[in-house]
Amino acid sequence: MTPTRFTEITDRYPSLRLALVGDFCLDRYLEIDPALAETSIETSLPVHNVVRVRSQPGGAGTILNNLSALGVGAIHPVGFCGEDGEGYELQRALARVPGVRGNLLVTPERRTFTYCKPLMVAPGKNPVELNRLDSKNWTATPKAVEEALASRVERNDEDLHAIIVLDQVDVPETGVVTTGMLAAIRGIAATNPGIRILGDSRRGLRNWPAITFKMNLAELGALTGLPPSAISLADIGNAARELARQNGREVFITLSERGILGAAPNGEVEHVPCHPLRGEIDIVGAGDSVTANLTAALAAGATLREAIELANAAASIVVHQLGTTGTASVGQIRALLFS
Repeated sequence: MTPTRFTEITDRYPSLRLALVGDFCLDRYLEIDPALAETSIETSLPVHNVVRVRSQPGGAGTILNNLSALGVGAIHPVGFCGEDGEGYELQRALARVPGVRGNLLVTPERRTFTYCKPLMVAPGKNPVELNRLDSKNWTATPKAVEEALASRVERNDEDLHAIIVLDQVDVPETGVVTTGMLAAIRGIAATNPGIRILGDSRRGLRNWPAITFKMNLAELGALTGLPPSAISLADIGNAARELARQNGREVFITLSERGILGAAPNGEVEHVPCHPLRGEIDIVGAGDSVTANLTAALAAGATLREAIELANAAASIVVHQLGTTGTASVGQIRALLFS
């Protein structure tokens, strides 16, 4: 990719309108000063003193943060939060993100998905994350909530350039991306073929609509039957090519230290190696930065390889941000690619 082509693609980002459908959560960081450690008089257990609390959108919100960092003009979040303090924090955090249009559905029938992350923060040292405290939903998403969310994305579909669908929950049907929501996405894909729709699920994409797939190597194997021994780029490329042909949409495979491989319905396969490491890394959020950058680039007219190059650079920037779920701006990506 040339600097001129980079500018042509990224200059279109402010005019893009995207919907982000998925499991928004609150990332709440508790910064602990180890110098203030105490022992509880009552229990004799260690006491960690929190000196700073910071919150930011997580889960699908991490993708949202990355889209905003790229300067995407309009980002419509489609998800829910509970009538609880975490939901209040999450809504406030979302409202501070440039480019966000609209709010989450607030419902007393769900609790706000929360990752509470205690961090030991000592002067001159990198943050160390302790055991996480999670708050999740363990029952099926009520039908009324499912229908309200599907209606939100269907109402705006004709005005959108792209839709991202992120399934972040561990238990099927307990989050935003339910069977009913996938049916709505399937309908949008059929009636609006010009909209870029990219799907990503930590439980795999089996039985998902024929949209653009983004997954890791293990998920590709589970979906296609690719054996663990078939780890050559040629084998991965063949499996991705066949899946792209079946779906009629692009397929992207993240390969950790080997970079990203993409396949198109026309049989094209592109592989871009990852950038060299530049110090200590934290991989949290790297996959979400890839999702955001692939979608924005494709919606802006990037080729298969160009989209991968941009996503790969963004992931390299994010993994070097410690103690937070990071983002990559257009300026940071440009500097990495062309400096």
